[in-house]
Amino acid sequence: MQRALQLLILLGCSFFFVNCVQKPVEPQKTQLQIRQFQTRSYNSRDTKQVMKAVLNALQDEGYLVKSADKDLGFISASKEVDVESGGERFFATLFAGANARFKKSSQMEASANISEFGKETRVRMIFQTKVVDNFGSPVSAAQIEDEAFYQNFFAKVDKSLFIEKEKL
Repeated sequence: MQRALQLLILLGCSFFFVNCVQKPVEPQKTQLQIRQFQTRSYNSRDTKQVMKAVLNALQDEGYLVKSADKDLGFISASKEVDVESGGERFFATLFAGANARFKKSSQMEASANISEFGKETRVRMIFQTKVVDNFGSPVSAAQIEDEAFYQNFFAKVDKSLFIEKEKL
């Protein structure tokens, strides 16, 4: 019995110390590094065609276009996703009653800057996510700085541009 108790205490202490280990902190990306993966150049001087490809890619992803200006090469779009958790709502209501606050929705906002650059057309995309609570107050807001996210989006623009060029 004494041995089992010692083993249990040792196991509990080791579990405690293992959980105290911190993850290595990733170095923060510079603005230049972020701008590089937010930007893609296309071998086309037809900015209108590239702009339509970006519009189509955004709409394919469920974004609603709020504004677009072909002279400026600017597009603004957003989409809303419900992130409400039943458990979070239950416990917030249990402890705070009618004043309970919990995450309700996530708003993804996108803006595109499309411009002619020599014999190419350059596209810079910026995506931002904002989480709001059930009262509509912001909980968090952050620019998306995940390189894979932008690569995935630009792959969809590439596909849309191919479809536009081939008139499919």
